[in-house]
Amino acid sequence: MSDKTDGRKLVYQLNGKPPLQVALPLGLQHVLSMFIGNLAPVLVLSGIVASGTGVAIATPEQRMIMIQCCMFASGMTTFLQLYPIKIGSYQIGAGMPIVMGTSFAFVPTMATIGAEFGLSVVLGAALAGAVVEVLMGFFIKPLRRFFPPLVIGAVLMTIGMHLLPVGVQYFAGGAAAEAAAKAGLNNALAASYASWQNLLIGGSVFLVIVLLQRFAKGMFKISSILLGILVGYILAIVLGQVNFQQISDAKAFALPIPFFIAPEFRVEAILSIAALYIVSGLETMGNINGITIAAFDRESSAKEMSGAVMADAAGSMFAALFNTLPNTAFGQNAGIVAMTKVVNKFCIATGAAVLVIAGLSPKIGAVFSVMPSSVLGGAVVTVFAMIMLNGMKLIAKAGFSDRNLLILAITFGVAYAIGENKVLVAHLPEAIQFLFKDTTVSVCVFSIVLNIVFPPSEEEKVRMKTAVEEATVEDLKR
Repeated sequence: MSDKTDGRKLVYQLNGKPPLQVALPLGLQHVLSMFIGNLAPVLVLSGIVASGTGVAIATPEQRMIMIQCCMFASGMTTFLQLYPIKIGSYQIGAGMPIVMGTSFAFVPTMATIGAEFGLSVVLGAALAGAVVEVLMGFFIKPLRRFFPPLVIGAVLMTIGMHLLPVGVQYFAGGAAAEAAAKAGLNNALAASYASWQNLLIGGSVFLVIVLLQRFAKGMFKISSILLGILVGYILAIVLGQVNFQQISDAKAFALPIPFFIAPEFRVEAILSIAALYIVSGLETMGNINGITIAAFDRESSAKEMSGAVMADAAGSMFAALFNTLPNTAFGQNAGIVAMTKVVNKFCIATGAAVLVIAGLSPKIGAVFSVMPSSVLGGAVVTVFAMIMLNGMKLIAKAGFSDRNLLILAITFGVAYAIGENKVLVAHLPEAIQFLFKDTTVSVCVFSIVLNIVFPPSEEEKVRMKTAVEEATVEDLKR
């Protein structure tokens, strides 16, 4: 048997080192499938405008640094998942083929914090709030029962509902342009909002993605978002919507700078972000369990799951130190592993190396930093809708028993509805204002508490367990 054949067989084994010419294309496949999804949360958040100013919370330089560090942090955290650090009986990292990327779950809450307090408070909350996920990793077994599909489904629905208007806002030209238009300003920025150029660019990106998702196969389907954005970017250049000065001014190589944006700490912001780290940890747990079920025909061990969550927390802290947003396991990459059965860690590591190398070039960050908002908007509207629909699917899997309907009715009727009425929230006692200031957090807290107050029957417990397993495997095989 030739060495080449042996090398190809190694890709279906967890350990071993296939030839680089075999491993690199498989690693690049993972990078292509998650590249834009990894950058999109940073692109969206950095464009959020500060309250009452109409000015984005991130300067162009900060935005470029955040993008650069985003790629660097994702690559480094992926390495940590692949090759864990062992500390006594615990480990940081799962030792599994998990690809890490920037989480969208934090964006709605961080947008609220950023608009009120600024980017430094966002990063401070991301750094301090990750302690909750560290504790979650230590006590993974007893904590799992508090987060059934009903709770996660309600939170995902809320995140999706919050992000959809943001996607449309970007489709039409971005947060700053909308703020200028609402203020009635008579300038080019206000005039650009919902202009025919932006709608044409966003619509073209959207159409390309839909067509590739519906009719393409293989890498064209996997990379549909990247290809759609490429088409939109070219169209934006043709229409004169791209300023290349920032790209030409950016360095070709520079080490990421920690604390370029110095973190600041506010208790209310930390508490809000801490609640979302629970969601991020559960997302990572679901993805690693899906990988082991689909690729190894077994559930992940408590040690693997604990290590995955600990690496999620450590990677998120690392990301905050390096001026960017928290990390989580990426479902689309877990799906590639489940579909192809390529589980070799060295193959995934080549993709992580590509991300780290990309994170060493500010010029790459500048290319995405100057990308018009409408290009990103055309790509993310369907992504945000899918987040909401995945939440609905999880709720449906949990079932619509009288108990579940009561929990959902109280959660959305009180937590979501009150949180959406900012005037009402402002009149609440200060001690509980923080709970309703962000609806994602309030829905998360209410659904967890109600799930404890109204415990499920034995029949519902069995259904919950089945729902988690079925939903995870189905999502990864799509």
